[in-house]
Amino acid sequence: MRSRIHLLFYLFVSFVFPCAVRAEEFDVLVYGATPSGIAAAVAAGRDGARVMLVESSGRVGGMLTHGLSHSDFRTFESVNGSFLEFSRKVESHYRKEYGADSLQVSESLRGTNGELKVNLATFEAMLAELPNVQVRRNWQLEAVRCSFGGSGESGQSAMCTVDVALFWDAAGMGHPVAAHYFIDATYEGDLLAAVGMPYKIGREGRAEHGELLAPLKADDELQGYNFRLCMTQKADNRVMARRPEGYRREVFEGIVPLLESGKIPALFAAGAPALFMATLPHLPNGKFDINDVPRAPVRLSIPGGNLAWPDGDAGVAIQNGKERDFLRPPFSRLALNMARERIVASHRFWSVGLLYFLQNDPAVPQKFKDEARSWGFALDEFQDSHHVPEMLYVREARRLVGMKVFAQQDTERVAGEARASLHTDAVAIGDYGPNCHGTAHQGDLFEGKHSGEFYQPSAPYQIPYGVMVPRLADNLLVSCAVSSTHVGFCSLRYEPVWMSLGEAAGHAAVLANKVNGSVQKVSVAALQQILHKRCVATIYVSDIGPDSPDFAAVQWWGTAGGFHGSEAAAAKGVQRGKQIAGQYFEAFPAHAVQLDMPLEGSLRERWQALANSLGVEKEVLPSAQGNVTRGDWLRAVWKLRVP
Repeated sequence: MRSRIHLLFYLFVSFVFPCAVRAEEFDVLVYGATPSGIAAAVAAGRDGARVMLVESSGRVGGMLTHGLSHSDFRTFESVNGSFLEFSRKVESHYRKEYGADSLQVSESLRGTNGELKVNLATFEAMLAELPNVQVRRNWQLEAVRCSFGGSGESGQSAMCTVDVALFWDAAGMGHPVAAHYFIDATYEGDLLAAVGMPYKIGREGRAEHGELLAPLKADDELQGYNFRLCMTQKADNRVMARRPEGYRREVFEGIVPLLESGKIPALFAAGAPALFMATLPHLPNGKFDINDVPRAPVRLSIPGGNLAWPDGDAGVAIQNGKERDFLRPPFSRLALNMARERIVASHRFWSVGLLYFLQNDPAVPQKFKDEARSWGFALDEFQDSHHVPEMLYVREARRLVGMKVFAQQDTERVAGEARASLHTDAVAIGDYGPNCHGTAHQGDLFEGKHSGEFYQPSAPYQIPYGVMVPRLADNLLVSCAVSSTHVGFCSLRYEPVWMSLGEAAGHAAVLANKVNGSVQKVSVAALQQILHKRCVATIYVSDIGPDSPDFAAVQWWGTAGGFHGSEAAAAKGVQRGKQIAGQYFEAFPAHAVQLDMPLEGSLRERWQALANSLGVEKEVLPSAQGNVTRGDWLRAVWKLRVP
């Protein structure tokens, strides 16, 4: 029955495409102009590929232009690759606009903390620099056409090749687009689902991967969503909340007893028990990125109210937490859109309605009403949508079942040392640990409690190439809805990480295209070499940054295993550096390579053995006797390495 459904779908799409305009042809098609998708398109474009970047909304930039200015990373030493380039361009804007010594430059945190309109202009400029990258906005994916060849993993299913994707524009016109390689950069994994790749929704049970943060039993719960609002207290740029459609004060009046009881001392603060998280440091020009407050008595996020987001209402009835079958019917675009529009509307009603109630209702104690009215939406942001972002913060939806499943253990320290697990096939790094705002809610909206919530520190970790690679499609890569457990995904779901994965996907697609090969057979060593030249880190190093002439050599050596075992952990748990401000810290201890130190003792022996295993013959290895430094020895080995 499943094969028949899939065959009928395939024949339908094969019939429709010839009736439409002749398919445009590209080397690489990227679906989703998220920061990850932009990074993928720019990477492939700079490699000379003909690229089409398709975005379902009218605004590129994903959450970095829809409310999330306060990017999630722990240390500036982890900022690299496309996110580093983007942030430097944002900082350059403030330097040119306000002066190098301006408050705006300082508040931008090296460009990682820019205003949304500045982030948008920066992404638009990056795309405009590449004439071989075409961008299409307001195009939604309808279907794909695939051809089938040899066996996939273990010979269980046929390997597919994506041939053509069909999109509808805002005017209802169809656009078939053919490409040699496809990249799914949507937050939801909409392209991988349309292709028919296996994926997961929900949480795995603890026993499946041995994750201590996982629930005992698998379930269909998803991390809660909310709007990231852009607000200010500056009177000349402040707009009060509009009364939302269908507003009823009784929905929100339950908050009044909480306010009167003193359990909520302030509405806006950097953490609990406030209602609106005014993230610190604030943005330039007096703006704040407003988020859900972890463990607060009243939340902006609504876990449980988002279960229909990945697959629509029909998907909710499916047993989640398990792999979706390769031959399951494709989603209905119209039905899915209706479900998602309803979820967006309910979250907007809750966030805006709550603020409107606090600013206007006579039952609100005057102290809190005055505080609420001292805040408003930023007048110069989101002017086409009443100053509220159109995009909901989708923290988690589908997750690919790929060649590698990233789990909690991949973020944890190796026993006895400071570093996390070694992945010699790494293509990106992260330093922000598993973080979940809750997956369900118990009790009343007022004084109830989110469950499934955790905020776990981690060591800086590596992310292997296989998390982007499907098992059963030879020309598809996935850069956001990557292969991971629920807990693992709670570490990977950050824009700097997704940008690095998108950049890696863009380069990988071009590498595969050059040899007309499958994404499964891309040379990871060749990909890493490209990434290192482009200042992309594949291992965290605190004292040799992307601007160093030694960056590529250090990244190559560390990713091969050169730094694991060189620094013992000083104590149990994860050690961070000194807090700078908010969520930002100085570099993680015991992650420096100290190139000026002499190479001696057991480290010298290990490094010599590793160089030999990498193809550098013992006879030509540089001497490590006397006062030879780690840096001098490594630079010599770097020149002798086998390409």
